[in-house]
Amino acid sequence: MADREDEGAAPLDEDAAWAALIAGFDEEPAPGAKSAWPDAENVAEEPPVPKAPPPARSIVVHPVIQGPRDYELEDDDEDAHFVPPEPPPLPETDVTTKFAWIAVLGGPLLLLAFVLFQLELTWWAILVGVGGFLGGFATLVARMRTGEDDDDRPGGGAVV
Repeated sequence: MADREDEGAAPLDEDAAWAALIAGFDEEPAPGAKSAWPDAENVAEEPPVPKAPPPARSIVVHPVIQGPRDYELEDDDEDAHFVPPEPPPLPETDVTTKFAWIAVLGGPLLLLAFVLFQLELTWWAILVGVGGFLGGFATLVARMRTGEDDDDRPGGGAVV
């Protein structure tokens, strides 16, 4: 707006412009009136193209056979249902990993037992509970595999 005032044009009355916009909101433009839209935006209204009716289909009537069947379904036990194979056994773990899992799970369970049975939390119970959890967790994290033992992908990247 500062540019218009500098050029000598009269200042724009914003309240009057808004009032004019709101007053003409529901009015329809006169037929053939020039719109502010570019001609490329005007789309000619075309009536919808009616769909052709589907082609007539012939109706085939199959005879219905009533009465007992001359055959019985065979019970094929092999193809009746899918039985998945037995899963492979879990890998064997060493003693250190087993004790680490016992500490990670047993430490909080010890503290929970003290709280549920409303026993006094002594210094040794807190030390065993918290220390067992932290020590077991640290042991498990330290013994995690890094994946560097995989020899099927030397270099670990794509071969170009």
